[in-house]
Amino acid sequence: MGILEVLGGRGLIAQITHEDELRDHLADGVRTAYTGYDPTADSLHVGHLITIMALRRWQKAGHRIAVVMGGGTGIVGDPTGKTEMRKMLTGEQIEINIGRQVAQIGKLVNLTDPQKGIVVNNADWLAKLQYLPFLQDIGRHFSVNRMLTAESVKQRLEKGLTFLEFNYMLLQSYDFLHLYRTEKVTVQLGGDDQWSNMLGGVELVRRLEAEKAFCVTLPLLTTSDGRKMGKTEGGAVWLDPQKTTPFDFFQYWRNIDDDMVIKCLNYLTEVQESEVSALAKLEGSEINGAKIRLAFEVTKLVHGEEEAQKAKDTAASLFAGGGAPLDIPQLYVGRADFKDGMDVGSFLVLAGIAASKKEVMRLIEQGGLHFNDKKVDTIKDSVGLKAVEEGLLIRRGKKHYYRVLFSDESTFRGV
Repeated sequence: MGILEVLGGRGLIAQITHEDELRDHLADGVRTAYTGYDPTADSLHVGHLITIMALRRWQKAGHRIAVVMGGGTGIVGDPTGKTEMRKMLTGEQIEINIGRQVAQIGKLVNLTDPQKGIVVNNADWLAKLQYLPFLQDIGRHFSVNRMLTAESVKQRLEKGLTFLEFNYMLLQSYDFLHLYRTEKVTVQLGGDDQWSNMLGGVELVRRLEAEKAFCVTLPLLTTSDGRKMGKTEGGAVWLDPQKTTPFDFFQYWRNIDDDMVIKCLNYLTEVQESEVSALAKLEGSEINGAKIRLAFEVTKLVHGEEEAQKAKDTAASLFAGGGAPLDIPQLYVGRADFKDGMDVGSFLVLAGIAASKKEVMRLIEQGGLHFNDKKVDTIKDSVGLKAVEEGLLIRRGKKHYYRVLFSDESTFRGV
């Protein structure tokens, strides 16, 4: 089965250019596809998993991949989906972010064999561009009128789009041209919100090189009502286990909306299509079995099978009312910082579970705070020394569990 059939069979093709020509192109030899990642954070999040899994499938189909880290474009900032300009990062922070993101991607695709996959940083070529020659050689091929019709631009015009960000489409298009010239990259994969930017690269390669170039966009990871997935009350769901623990990661997928389960099994796992079809027939409470399978498979891919099994066992222990949890994230408070009988609000802020007493009050009002399976009714409730000595089990909301213990050092907020 060809790679387009693989992607299409799992619902992973949103839009595609020159489809028949691309099929012939792929059947005629090993082809290199690329996807870019802007290093604006020190970790990728679950929204990036669709493109990473597309690269994984591309590679498994016998083709080659190029992972492009946006050390250059990251300085500019992609305006797509943003209501305001991104915060500018230092060169040092960008390098740190690149290193951590590449390590995460490298768990899912082969980036050690150059015949199968490579990593490049577009700062290596974008930083060398001279402005006037770039305008003359590249800028003249782009119509401002057409650029203004791009969704990423239209959404920002009302609040203001900087000229710096307006250049992003040109730079991304130039990436494709450079990658074609240096690595014979002929296909770009990306989220469907990147369609306009990706078309610019395809047209640039075809116009200046008179060679074949294509793009394939993938569906965005959104809920049935159009909201982007990957957000919780605590923020983004990260791939970094220090930012989102494997247990919380597992629980995120375990608790997604029923109508997203089959899509995510297709998009983000390697469960065979026949099995996904069988899981799609489950109804009512039986759908929980499909959710557990999804949570296990995605957690296994990102964090490894051992962590996935720990998270699964811990969840089963918690929600089945069984014995002690196996792998709840642990937080520590310093003995010197704790006072016997401390009020709940002060304690949760000390432990790093809440940012403020106001946040604690909101949790309590919503009925979303439990200590050792007992609902907390007022912020004035006290926390005793013995409870923390034994390891206090705290549940915040429906999904987030913590075990709070003493440390002989100053309070350490972390897992």
